[in-house]
Amino acid sequence: MDRSKLYRRFRTLLIANRGEIACRVIRTARAMGLRTVAVYSEADRDAMHVALADEAVLLGPARARDSYLNVERLIEAARKTGAEAVHPGYGFLSENAEFAQACYDAGLVFVGPTADMMNAMGSKSGSKALMEKAGVPLVPGYHGEAQDDATLAKAAEKAGFPVLVKASAGGGGRGMRVVRSADELGPAIVSAKREAKAAFGDDRMLIEKYVDNPRHIEVQIVGDSHGNLLSLFERECTLQRRHQKVIEEAPSPTLNPAQRETVCAAARKAAGAVSYVGAGTIEFVSDGKDVFFIEMNTRLQVEHPVTELITGIDLVEWQLRVAFGEALPLKQDEIKLNGHAVEARVYAENPTKNFMPSVGKISTWRLPAETGGLRIDAGYREGDTVSPYYDAMLAKMIAWAPTRDVAIERLNRGLEESDVRGIVTNIPFLSALMTHPKVRTNAIDTGFIERELAVLTSATLAPGELELCAAVAAVINDERQAAQGGATSPLNSPWQTFGWQPVGRRRRSFAFRVGHGTEQKVTLNYGSGPATLVVGDRELAFAIAPRDGGFDLTLDGVKSAVAAVISGHELYLRTRNGRFDLHLVDPFGGETEEQTGADKIAAPLPGTVVAVLAEEGAKLEKGAPILTLEVMKMEQTLRAPYAGVLKSIKCKVGDIVQEGVELAVVEASGE
Repeated sequence: MDRSKLYRRFRTLLIANRGEIACRVIRTARAMGLRTVAVYSEADRDAMHVALADEAVLLGPARARDSYLNVERLIEAARKTGAEAVHPGYGFLSENAEFAQACYDAGLVFVGPTADMMNAMGSKSGSKALMEKAGVPLVPGYHGEAQDDATLAKAAEKAGFPVLVKASAGGGGRGMRVVRSADELGPAIVSAKREAKAAFGDDRMLIEKYVDNPRHIEVQIVGDSHGNLLSLFERECTLQRRHQKVIEEAPSPTLNPAQRETVCAAARKAAGAVSYVGAGTIEFVSDGKDVFFIEMNTRLQVEHPVTELITGIDLVEWQLRVAFGEALPLKQDEIKLNGHAVEARVYAENPTKNFMPSVGKISTWRLPAETGGLRIDAGYREGDTVSPYYDAMLAKMIAWAPTRDVAIERLNRGLEESDVRGIVTNIPFLSALMTHPKVRTNAIDTGFIERELAVLTSATLAPGELELCAAVAAVINDERQAAQGGATSPLNSPWQTFGWQPVGRRRRSFAFRVGHGTEQKVTLNYGSGPATLVVGDRELAFAIAPRDGGFDLTLDGVKSAVAAVISGHELYLRTRNGRFDLHLVDPFGGETEEQTGADKIAAPLPGTVVAVLAEEGAKLEKGAPILTLEVMKMEQTLRAPYAGVLKSIKCKVGDIVQEGVELAVVEASGE
């Protein structure tokens, strides 16, 4: 390859990605004086990354294969806008050697490793073969080219169950299954291959011995075109769900200084095997005694900010400088570790419903200011729409502090002060995770979240006196704003102020409930004299002082900050006691809440039918799989709600179905 075409200075950068990472790259590129070009699908016309860039090019329809995964359209977008370089971000085509080569062939600088390096290290199978030759310790398993069922079954038997079936080109937990017996192997391979093909365009699999109670540790490395290769310490990514990272931190609280140097040296050796150029990550799994190489990611990682905060290095800036052909600005002994950083991934998903992705319009987006060691990398804003076509990550919240304990406290405070409404998010789940005693003491492994799921997704707290009074105050505050020409009151109440009746002491009753629970009542006394609230047998003087995002509520001389959002009869409150979702009971009746039975086999979100797993007329046990949908690049299997007969299937493989559409009918057996 012509080295002058691989690395050279450029002025215009196209970001071949979307969401948070596109926004992240745009900010650093613009700070370096570069002109930026965004690309987008029809579903992302009004997306945040489109607004941030200097120019933006429409790639095509919403489906990733027709837009963000379309190499020809990406190259054409660069040509149209005069872009001289392409940054792939992470996900999509970031580890696709054909895309890297296509950029080179088109005369574009690819901000990342060469196609040859990707082929050598980007393939999990290929990198394992290379590491085996270099003497880097590996997890026992199979990483060969043969992909027939018999070969994979034999490899699994040899490694010994449980095993991990894993997409060779994968990442983010997609195309990955834990298999604990030979009977489970065949269906797991079929499902993993299908998911890998949809996400990466490559369905090759490898088999690994599954390490029980494992820890996931990875090392950030960066190489330049002058032969310099550095490690930037390690990250602990043990807190995972479905093999997808949830919380990451740097440095690892598991390693002592000697272990840290050993694993970082192994990472440099691994990357040096291919004379690696660019940013990348060497991933290891530990069983508590030994550390095994599992794969290399030949791209920037989602969790790169924790490394940036403990080193003071902007990794995107270093990526771009390496692409310019510059030498890395520091030597290995000049990279210093400072403090501790923790990152939480904020997703549009419902942890109480098996982390089902959530789609819709973001009606409220309130995240704390980036001060006091807090950093937020976001790809969405208030008013944006979360579509079902892409990964559900909305933002990352990262906290830095001199110590791990303080970093965790700062992160949790940031989570507690965050309010995102209109869609369901995992923010309360993340807060519960960060306050779990075993997380605080680092007594975890990669199966921790699954084991503690019931605790981490426990039922909503019952509202207390403060919350019931705050709910009344929220309604009153909303009505006052409407009366003063602010937002229109969604409750259509005849009471627009306390004093609508001319004389005397008046009362107004409110009733609230959580879900379909018992109603809890509050009485407002107003008119002559100070207004009071009556909860049970207590009467409390109160005052409201509006502020951004809510109000200050004073009850008997104690002032509390309350965040509040009202939508129709639904109230969301955040008080010092936590988050609360309440329903305001309509005093005039007319409630029309839809009752959806648990037996309805319907699409939970828009998606594509990728497999039909049962035949009409089949007798089913409760929980038997019926069909599989692909939603937000992840597979969701719909199951029989009770024992019975599959009366009909109302869809076929390949159908694109909308939310709520009935897909199958099961007739109960009556047992």
